[in-house]
Amino acid sequence: MTQSTQENTRALILAEPSPRVRLTVKTFKRLQSKQDLVEAIGWLSIVWVTLTFLVDGGLNNLGNQADLLNAVGRLSALVATDLLLIQVLLIARVPWLDRLYGHDRATLTHKKLGKPVLYLVIAHFLATIWSYSVSDSLNVWAEFISLLNSISEVVYATIAFVLMVLVVVTSLNLARKKLPYEAWYLIHLFAYGAVMLAIPHQINLGVDIAGKPLALGFWVSAYLFIALNIIWFRLLSPIFFSAVHGLKVAETVIEASDATSIHISGRKLNSFGASSGQFFIVRVVTWKQWWRAHPFSLSAAPTKTVLRFTVGNRGDDTALLQNIKPGTRVILEGPYGVFTEARRTQEHVVLVAAGIGAPPIRALAETIAARPGEVSILYRVRNSNDAALISELKEIAKRRGFYIHILEGSRKHPQSWFPAGVNDQFSDHERLSSLVPNVSTADVYICGPSAFTKAVERSLAKAGTPLNQIHTEEFAW
Repeated sequence: MTQSTQENTRALILAEPSPRVRLTVKTFKRLQSKQDLVEAIGWLSIVWVTLTFLVDGGLNNLGNQADLLNAVGRLSALVATDLLLIQVLLIARVPWLDRLYGHDRATLTHKKLGKPVLYLVIAHFLATIWSYSVSDSLNVWAEFISLLNSISEVVYATIAFVLMVLVVVTSLNLARKKLPYEAWYLIHLFAYGAVMLAIPHQINLGVDIAGKPLALGFWVSAYLFIALNIIWFRLLSPIFFSAVHGLKVAETVIEASDATSIHISGRKLNSFGASSGQFFIVRVVTWKQWWRAHPFSLSAAPTKTVLRFTVGNRGDDTALLQNIKPGTRVILEGPYGVFTEARRTQEHVVLVAAGIGAPPIRALAETIAARPGEVSILYRVRNSNDAALISELKEIAKRRGFYIHILEGSRKHPQSWFPAGVNDQFSDHERLSSLVPNVSTADVYICGPSAFTKAVERSLAKAGTPLNQIHTEEFAW
């Protein structure tokens, strides 16, 4: 049954807090060792493809323009393809990689690789056609048309090139701001198509691979490794486990004018291994929405029978989710994210939320291991009478002896994350230190829009909070 906030008068039932553990840096050292290993493998793959090019005489016979252009085309293709596979893996949301880096860091690295990959692909495309044109004594355009008409693999490679350019262009900040999430998501599916279409010309025409068993074995293994990770973790596993656990919408609860909690029920949901602060990719199985999935954080501690997500109405497909019918089947992919207590290093904790960033903060507040007075909650809202989960956060703070500060109202200026008020003469970091005197020696968890998160991070830096004690989860794509 759908309920409004006014109708939802049931007593708030909280999960037991996490057992208290001794907080050390040993866990982080082990984590860093694993990260170093993964990164070393990535760098070694680039070294390997470069070495295969050199061993195969890639820098021999560079006495004329055609041979020089051919060498540039070959090397740029090898490095670009290797980086592209790494880039695809980073955004594939495979659990073992997510546990090492978290979604935000993996996504950021993925974005940083976008332009270098594109530049290398452009260099390969132009250098290869140019080298052929010199050898055949044709202009570049005539040579390109000739290759398209005579070699089918070149047609596939050209389509892959166009798709790749489209993906990179739509990833730029200006384009991303103008595109709805659904359109951006569909366009980025073309990245998989670009990889698949590039394979035939790489295997059949690439002189660094064709007829060379060792090089062929490396590239086939690399492609299979990426493909199997994506097929299992992104496609088969979510469908299989969602069916086994019988996931469906149990009820919806209106939390604010623009936010609704969706309760998803099922069997033995603890086997997902989810923790407070993590998120799932949620796909509701209806005719209009089955092909569109959205990332939503848990807004309450997960239980054996229920997972709760609080969804803000951001004017896109999330508007349809506000009125989803109970009984609707759901497919969950995850859990993802490292915005959890497992990354905690200090006794004291500060939880900072803005708008719909409240769900993971609320879940963390429910289960975090802490004594009274060790946790401070800062909730930035426009209107405290219409803010999602505000009453629950207040109740959790009351029961557990946490400090809570509701920061209500419009900002004092565009660069500030604090509301205008009686302390306007003080800077943001001064106001933060006044509210939380021990903020420099606490772990700080921040969840909200990207601009808000960055503003809080700037205040924390000025307040003296070390970078390794700042944990973020941004609602950005």
